[in-house]
Amino acid sequence: MANQPSHGITKQAQVVVVMVPFPAQGHLNQLLHLSRLILSYNIPVHYVGATTHNLQAKKRVHGWDPDAAANIHFLDMEIPPFHCPPPNPSAKIKFPSHLQPAFNASSHLAAPVSKLLRALSCKARKVIVIHDSLMGSVIQEARLLPNVESYIFRSVSAFFVSLNAWGLEGKIAKDNEFFPRDIPSLEGCYTAEFSDFLASQFINNQKFNSGCVYNTCKLVEGAYMDFLEKQTAKEGIKHWALGPFNPVTIPERSKTKRFCLDWLDKHARNSVIYVSFGTTTTLDDEQIKELAKGLRESKQNFVWVLRDADEGDVFNGKGRRAEALPEGYEDSVDGTGLVVRDWAPQLEILAHPATGGFMSHCGWNSCMESITMGVPIAAWPMHSDQPRNTVLITEILKIGVVVKKWALGDEIVTSKIVESAVKRLMASTEGDEMRKRAEEMGESVRGSVAEGGVSRMEMESFIAHITC
Repeated sequence: MANQPSHGITKQAQVVVVMVPFPAQGHLNQLLHLSRLILSYNIPVHYVGATTHNLQAKKRVHGWDPDAAANIHFLDMEIPPFHCPPPNPSAKIKFPSHLQPAFNASSHLAAPVSKLLRALSCKARKVIVIHDSLMGSVIQEARLLPNVESYIFRSVSAFFVSLNAWGLEGKIAKDNEFFPRDIPSLEGCYTAEFSDFLASQFINNQKFNSGCVYNTCKLVEGAYMDFLEKQTAKEGIKHWALGPFNPVTIPERSKTKRFCLDWLDKHARNSVIYVSFGTTTTLDDEQIKELAKGLRESKQNFVWVLRDADEGDVFNGKGRRAEALPEGYEDSVDGTGLVVRDWAPQLEILAHPATGGFMSHCGWNSCMESITMGVPIAAWPMHSDQPRNTVLITEILKIGVVVKKWALGDEIVTSKIVESAVKRLMASTEGDEMRKRAEEMGESVRGSVAEGGVSRMEMESFIAHITC
């Protein structure tokens, strides 16, 4: 990006942005992408977090020149040591409870963040804090400083936030212009400990909020953005759809030395399904074997990222062990299937012409990347907001099929179910129609960030608001 600013505050009139992400990959990644976008308006950006989480964000950046991250001012802050147990594949609730110690430790960022905000407020005309909704307790100092404004980043879909707002009013989601009748329950989405953590952050967020930003596009979720705007109109709280945060075009140089991308080069357009369940999911061995068999029996090409969930420190993590697969499996799918056990460049894979489908947990980061690249989804929700995102993808946007219904709980998804879902998405007229809708939506979303596009105008409106 040209004309990047220095990160020292050189004059009193300057506005500076402080990003406070939550320490989980899908959250770190989104605010790093947003940092890149705000930096392009010549506004200095400070990205704050524990040393290991900042390093994680930088090492895993994809879809844009990693050297550009050097223009973001990463502030490595000390938090107490935390010990996270390994992920538990047998857990009844698939939420990554093993990461809770890392989440709890992040609350200790409050003191160094407060110190930073006080220092910046003395030098800048205005300090803008954009914090993850799960980090409200960390930025409370912002309430005491007259030239600091705090904006909540919602890491989930506007649809999910709208459903929660609707439910808080005691309304039942019946058939109406906004919500389908059968909305999945939140039961099984979170552990009790994380639910308490969520509740405490919600209370903190209520205390000081100048507005909310979302990684979404009005072309995708315009109705829900309008709904949220009406919900908070009396309080004067605005909502901005600034997405997609992720790049919409992939620079050629990022494709060097990527074995899976070279593999995709050998396959026909829309002939490969990409299979990945994000960084917080660990499947047990029985489910791995059923999924493996189903992919093979579908006779469709696939790239499968087979990893355990991230550990508390991702640099201590390991890929899924080979013995989880049936004996001789990789030889049996040679040429049609590729198993990847390390970090995969998801955005580049989704952007590749050979990729025609995405079997996904439906985390919102993955949904937005898939929508942006025009790839339909085979939805297999695991926890958190994912069951409700599945409804948005499959029932409202109609760019996906359901692999596993949330109501089935912890039942194993058999190879037959996997095979059927893959064939439905990749080798049927219905799948072709979904792919066409997804491609058209992707083209519109990519166009929305161009000059005069709805997302570009939304971003310019937000930038004007925070710099006035």
